[in-house]
Amino acid sequence: QVQLVESGGGLAQAGGSLRLSCAASGRIFSISEMGWYRQAPGNQRELVATITSNYKTNYADSVKGRFTISVDNAKNTVYLQMDGLKPEDTAGYYCSGVVNSFRYWGQGTQVTVSS
Repeated sequence: QVQLVESGGGLAQAGGSLRLSCAASGRIFSISEMGWYRQAPGNQRELVATITSNYKTNYADSVKGRFTISVDNAKNTVYLQMDGLKPEDTAGYYCSGVVNSFRYWGQGTQVTVSS
C-alpha cells in the first residue's frame, strides 16, 4: 500500500509564504508524477501544480510566478513553495501522485490566507 502524507499547511497573511511537503511511502517501484490540487468550499478540486519524474512542471495560471513545485526523488517527497499568498488561495490542499501507475491522494492540509 502507498501513502501520501502532507505537512506544512496553516495560517498566513496576504503576501506571506508557506511551504507544503508531501512524502510518499510504502511499496514504491515508480513515481511518474506528483502534484498539488486544492479545493475551496463550494468549489471543485482544481490543479495547482504538477511535476513529472523528469522535472517537467505545470502550473495553474492563478499561481504562476507565485508558487514553485519541486521534488526530491531520493526522498519521494514533493514540495510546494507558496509565496505572495492571496486570500483566494485559501483552500484544502491535496497531494497526489501517480505511483506504480496508480493515482493516490493524501488526506489534505488546510491553507488559510487572511487579508
